[in-house]
Amino acid sequence: QVQLVESGGGLVQAGESLKLSCAVSGSTFSIYPMGWYRQAPGKQREVVATITSVGSTNYADSVKDRFTISRDNAKNTGYLQMNSLKPEDTAVYFCNALIGTRLFWGQGTQVTVSS
Repeated sequence: QVQLVESGGGLVQAGESLKLSCAVSGSTFSIYPMGWYRQAPGKQREVVATITSVGSTNYADSVKDRFTISRDNAKNTGYLQMNSLKPEDTAVYFCNALIGTRLFWGQGTQVTVSS
């Protein structure tokens, strides 16, 4: 059974950094598209960044030049490096992975940025 587990969230001050991890287990595939999404209170879930199987990346305009998505295929882990955090980045962050024909989600990790 495929499972995604996020970690690395927390409470930081504006301008600081966090690195989120997304560990994938139970997959017979080692390379697959992954993405990071976030959902703030009262708002819809939105895409933050995505990375394809071959490493191409895409970012939401609001995080470009501040966030970096990456992956370590050997460790079946995806990452989201978040720099220069802003209060508006406060949200629950979720990772997903498209494995075969199914899209799997993690349970989310809270990121809170104080001003």
